[in-house]
Amino acid sequence: MLPEHYTITPDEMTEILDRLKPHLPPYLKEIGRGEFDGLSFEFAPFTGREAEPVRPSTRHDDRLRYIPEADDEAEHLLREKAARVLDRLFEQAGENWRDAAYVADLRAIVQDAPALWAAYRRAAQGLGTAYQYLRKPEAAAEWQSAVSRLLDAQGRAAAAAAAFDARAQQIADAHDRHVYADLGPAEALKRAGFPEAADWHIADASSYGRRQYMDWDTHPPLTEQIRRQVEQQDTHLAKVRRLSGTN
Repeated sequence: MLPEHYTITPDEMTEILDRLKPHLPPYLKEIGRGEFDGLSFEFAPFTGREAEPVRPSTRHDDRLRYIPEADDEAEHLLREKAARVLDRLFEQAGENWRDAAYVADLRAIVQDAPALWAAYRRAAQGLGTAYQYLRKPEAAAEWQSAVSRLLDAQGRAAAAAAAFDARAQQIADAHDRHVYADLGPAEALKRAGFPEAADWHIADASSYGRRQYMDWDTHPPLTEQIRRQVEQQDTHLAKVRRLSGTN
């Protein structure tokens, strides 16, 4: 068994690569020296739509199959080192592929999310404007019309929030599916071509589709945020009507 720290001499690497040649994947471009005397692997870019890289078995390869150390110490160590090289190669290939698959999924899913987010932002701003207008003295002269416009704004904001949440849920599901990728959600979205996604409100995948949210849920989907906002507005308006005697 190899120790935790071991070296591969240039001559050993030449022999190892010769033995590994039948098992090397077609997307491998180069093997070089990396940091701390390790190895680095350069691969052709993955699209994320290929089959996931899988380490091939060398059990039936006469030059790579396991040989006990007691039978031939030098050959045993060489084959162990070759196995480590193959392990690391496919580990790194898998890491690169998982990142590419994450990005590819997001490219397919995001679609109209930028437009949906822009529509939500406009609707949310319109809701805030309609509500704030009710606090102005001039609103008293057209109170019922102003309240009616608020109701319309509430409906538009709720619809825009639901439209974005439908897409955001798919994005959140993709984040969950690719949790083992090295890329974080923000970087994956950026590589997918959506750097502006850093401003989008995407809740946890488990937050979507609930019938009820607790008050301490501080990062719920947009539909719940708008529902809370509308509830607060309606409660405030009801109190205003009660205290002022207006209808």
